[in-house]
Amino acid sequence: QVQLVESGGGLVQPGGSLRLSCVASRGDISRRDMAWYRQAPGKQREPVADISSAGTTGYVWSVKGRFTISRDNAKNTVYLELNNLKPEDTAVYYCNTVRPWTTPWGQGTQVTVSS
Repeated sequence: QVQLVESGGGLVQPGGSLRLSCVASRGDISRRDMAWYRQAPGKQREPVADISSAGTTGYVWSVKGRFTISRDNAKNTVYLELNNLKPEDTAVYYCNTVRPWTTPWGQGTQVTVSS
């Protein structure tokens, strides 16, 4: 079974940038359509970006133009570059397949945007 490990979060000022990584420490995700999700305090987890196994990407409107999802199949890793961060981007960020009910969630990585 696939095991996902997220990293790269932190505390950043508004307008700042971060690069998140998600590596499959067990299992192969190179042929899976993957996505990044986030869960803000008191809110439900929501998808923010997805990428097909072939590299086609999609974004929710609130992050379009600011976030970039990418993948390196040779490294079994998916990335999320976050630019021009806003306080409302504060959340725990997770990666998973686009069918998250089929794969266990990782621990996530905390992103806090605050001055």
